[in-house]
Amino acid sequence: MCGRFTYLFTWADLHRLSLLTVLPAGQLQRRYNVAPTQSAPVIRDDDGQRVGSMLQWGLVPHWAKDESIGSRLINARAESAADKPAFRAALRRRRCLVPASGFYEWSRPARRRTRSPTYFTPADEPLFTFAGLWESWTPADAGDPIETFCILTTDANDLVKEVHERMPVILFGPDRDRWLDRSLSEPGPLAPLLAPADPTRMRGVAVSPRVNSPRTDDPSLIEPIRGQTSLFEQE
Repeated sequence: MCGRFTYLFTWADLHRLSLLTVLPAGQLQRRYNVAPTQSAPVIRDDDGQRVGSMLQWGLVPHWAKDESIGSRLINARAESAADKPAFRAALRRRRCLVPASGFYEWSRPARRRTRSPTYFTPADEPLFTFAGLWESWTPADAGDPIETFCILTTDANDLVKEVHERMPVILFGPDRDRWLDRSLSEPGPLAPLLAPADPTRMRGVAVSPRVNSPRTDDPSLIEPIRGQTSLFEQE
């Protein structure tokens, strides 16, 4: 799964990397510990233009009675999203990219009670782009619509499976264009995009369990512990 991630870039950075064709107003505040139900940047297609928006993490289907369901729908399994009522319409018509500087996964080492976090980052890329889905939900009292998103997950690659059995679907290069291509509405042509990312394009480091608290959000969270520089240097 993917339960926490970071973004350490600006809208201007995303525009410079050609991930956005329209530069949004305002600024992005760096986040070192984005948690479910909080807002994060996503990239969507709007008539051929890539636009950035802040959406709430945790997908609320349009048919939901209330928005609390979103806290349970932060991820969608890539293998079954096309068949699940919560995700199948969004997979066909409302796909997005979720840019991230890195993400955390947790393991529970033998003879320890504390879950041990690992921070995964790109090896040679400026950032990750996760495959996401988004929805717009209108409250029953006819209040303002709430836009939400989730992140697709797949089997862990050889790097991440040292820590966890699942990982986000990470898209690189032309795969991003294909994922946002609104002319593709059937799950079949999208399936090849949903494979585990090449592990050589990623790095992992052990970090402090302080990240376990969603109230903690500072640069120290992504610093390697005990001077470790690689996941495979963990004890």
